[in-house]
Amino acid sequence: MQVMGEQVGVPCTVLRGGTSKGLYFNAADLPPPGTRRDRLLMALLGAHDLLQIDGLGGSRLVTAKLAIVGPPTHPEADVDYTYGIVPPGEGRVVFTSNCGNISAGVGPFAIDAGLVPAEGPVARVRIHNTNTGKLLVAHVPVADGHARVRGDFAIPGVPGTGARIFMDYRATIGAKTGRGMPTGHARDEIALDDGRRFEVSLCDVGNPCVFVAADSLGLAGTELPNAIDADAALLSTLKALRARAAALLGLCADWHEADSVSPALPLVVIVAPPTAYADAQGRAVTAAQVDLCARLVFYGRCHESMAGTGAICTAACASVEGSVVHAAARGIDARVVPDSLHIGHPLGAMRVDVQGRCEASRPLAFEALGFARTARRLMDGTAWVPRSVLDPA
Repeated sequence: MQVMGEQVGVPCTVLRGGTSKGLYFNAADLPPPGTRRDRLLMALLGAHDLLQIDGLGGSRLVTAKLAIVGPPTHPEADVDYTYGIVPPGEGRVVFTSNCGNISAGVGPFAIDAGLVPAEGPVARVRIHNTNTGKLLVAHVPVADGHARVRGDFAIPGVPGTGARIFMDYRATIGAKTGRGMPTGHARDEIALDDGRRFEVSLCDVGNPCVFVAADSLGLAGTELPNAIDADAALLSTLKALRARAAALLGLCADWHEADSVSPALPLVVIVAPPTAYADAQGRAVTAAQVDLCARLVFYGRCHESMAGTGAICTAACASVEGSVVHAAARGIDARVVPDSLHIGHPLGAMRVDVQGRCEASRPLAFEALGFARTARRLMDGTAWVPRSVLDPA
């Protein structure tokens, strides 16, 4: 770290990974895990302010993220990667989950930082996600010793095109619970205190998710984030469902503790059959372009697009006959081995490669499971915080 008067500086990279943006750090430049590191990261992003005006967070969940990358502690990995999020205004940093979009930037960051050799034309970077203990494999195009940026691959939610990075998530089954379908059932029933009952599917691939049908919530499944975020009654229902699902998944002992013990997981995903809609930028998405519609809610807000791990879990659950997702998805029964699932989200359609037919009562296994993203380094520099952050009086 650098010291300049009353501030200390930390080397930092601002990098867009998929449809998220975050701060990427070399683990060697940070204090070891613990309260001192947590204070530093919260200050760097601006944890206590909704606008994150005194930090580098972008005041939205998709821009309040971070990645810590360093030497591997797993024998089959090239690097360790720890994901964190600093939810605006909550005064905390959370390390309990993984992020698929931020993970897409780990390979390029590691290559450009010299942590992994740029062996090409496509470098294979084996990433140990410390949040879940699972291995991801990033296939990163490289040239002249660096990760490539230019390419013809486009993803909804990001302007223009870039180099195609494929993320292989086959080894992330049972990310937090040890099982792809943790209850052994394609569907479970959750009862709320007001007597309402909801059929849900609980799946844990990439990150654990609880899936619920849009029509059971009185929704079409094509609503946009602003409408969902403004519906207090809906968010209250989803909060109650999420809490009880967290207990069913074993993420907390008592559902009343879900917000404090497991604030990030499970992700809530609302699913509906393929339907035409206008996305958040007014562009038409036809029913023929998607295999189902999905809206993902985390930290009580609707994701502006689709979380990468949420997409992975959605595709995995769609392959489980009898699940809520399977019922919503078009064409799963018609294909002997599905090869992809196109998820309609608030900014367009996202493709997930998926091959495998699964049963809830058996361990999930896939011949293919992954998605493609782009990533771009936006800035390298020194991020500054007051010295008192590290060593309070």
